[in-house]
Amino acid sequence: MPLYRHLDLQSRYVTSRPVDVWLPAATGDQPLPVIYMHDGQNLFDPALRADGEVWAVDQAIERLRATYNWPGATVVGVWCTDQRWREYAPQKPFAALRQTRGWESIVERMGGEPVSDAYLSFLVEEVKPFVDRHYPTLPDASNTFLIGSSMGGLISLYGVCRYPDLFTGAGCLSTHWPAGGNLLVDELAALLPPAGRHRFYFDYGTVGLDAEYEPFQQRMDRLLEQAGYRHGHDRLTRKFPGAAHNEAAWRARVADVIAFLVLGRVACE
Repeated sequence: MPLYRHLDLQSRYVTSRPVDVWLPAATGDQPLPVIYMHDGQNLFDPALRADGEVWAVDQAIERLRATYNWPGATVVGVWCTDQRWREYAPQKPFAALRQTRGWESIVERMGGEPVSDAYLSFLVEEVKPFVDRHYPTLPDASNTFLIGSSMGGLISLYGVCRYPDLFTGAGCLSTHWPAGGNLLVDELAALLPPAGRHRFYFDYGTVGLDAEYEPFQQRMDRLLEQAGYRHGHDRLTRKFPGAAHNEAAWRARVADVIAFLVLGRVACE
């Protein structure tokens, strides 16, 4: 199961960084769907993390291949930098927060104003063309997905909203709604593409940071429903009692995320 690490993918939009590309075993030159994931250093190699905890996305996909007799998907892990908050904070929705009393503290916490539009330009204009050029992919939107956790959940949702003709689904695990609160939820919902061609997965636990997420997620669920997205069909939200905000929790459910987004299958709860 080959993992190719491009150590310094250059960009005219953001700081250059490593990008990992993982391909399932024994697929040869068969074109596959592509899942673009944020925080790429947390996906495959336990040696890259002090606690040794990773998502193990490769193992999740291999299990799905065996279960559904499915060829699998290529995973592109885009590493984050010390500008993570700024790159993952949805730029246009955050603009609505400028008039709020807490804007200055938000900017201070992030280390500057959001630059996620530049990060998404890096993904769609540089990373995706590079991957499509060098690996056997199905490059159309119906086979291209975004997945991330916490702030990575926000940028995954925003990525589909900004580029609905390039990405067909977003997996948003433990989405960090408190970064902008109800106003952020409302602004992102206003950007949703029309229902019918996209899928959105959301989840949250009940421990640590995740304990704050339920009211915001319920608000987003109502707005998705109003926009015509149907639960279990093109949107799915799951609550995991006892689950915390960490890689071990996300590893436990990433296979179900991929099954819903890419295969259109809902695991039994």
